[in-house]
Amino acid sequence: MAEILPIRLYGDPVLRKKARAVQDFSEIATLAENMVETMFEYGGVGLAAPQVGLLRRLFIAAEYALEEEEAEAEEDEQPRSVLKNLYVMVNPRITYRAGEQVGTEGCLSIPGVYSDDVPRDLQIRVEYQEVNGEPRTLEAEGYLARVIQHELDHLEGVLFLDRIPAELRRPFMEEHRSELAEMQRKAKAFLRELRTEQK
Repeated sequence: MAEILPIRLYGDPVLRKKARAVQDFSEIATLAENMVETMFEYGGVGLAAPQVGLLRRLFIAAEYALEEEEAEAEEDEQPRSVLKNLYVMVNPRITYRAGEQVGTEGCLSIPGVYSDDVPRDLQIRVEYQEVNGEPRTLEAEGYLARVIQHELDHLEGVLFLDRIPAELRRPFMEEHRSELAEMQRKAKAFLRELRTEQK
């Protein structure tokens, strides 16, 4: 049975480190299953391995029917639509980018904080491996392209906050200062607890 993993919060150093390429695929299917369960538990559309404390180049991304429309709607206005595709991307890399889009992003590691001003490429091509190491290529645009770019950033130690244009970032960070400080406090407490358990 899949396990729900603790999600690392803003302020946890693991979120700022670069993930390493996966070479041993023996436990990747189990890890991916746990990450999918965790993502659904927390109501996300994507989750990267560093967000559960593992520096591996792996993330999952969910694509829902009508996702474009729902991205514009308030959470309580529409029920979650049907899951169309679930991608597990190991060792992903973007090989083609085109166009621009600016839209809303949040993050399971930065709960309750959203920005409407995150620029991304509109269309991408991503090459990756399946959980068994099989190579795959996917072309994505719009909202799915945004999710993939967001998750791939996590593998580089980059958060969506870093993507907000410089002139908007400072007021944004100021506006959310108390929430971010609380997350940092929780992240430190979690790490202390973890160290105690490991002794």
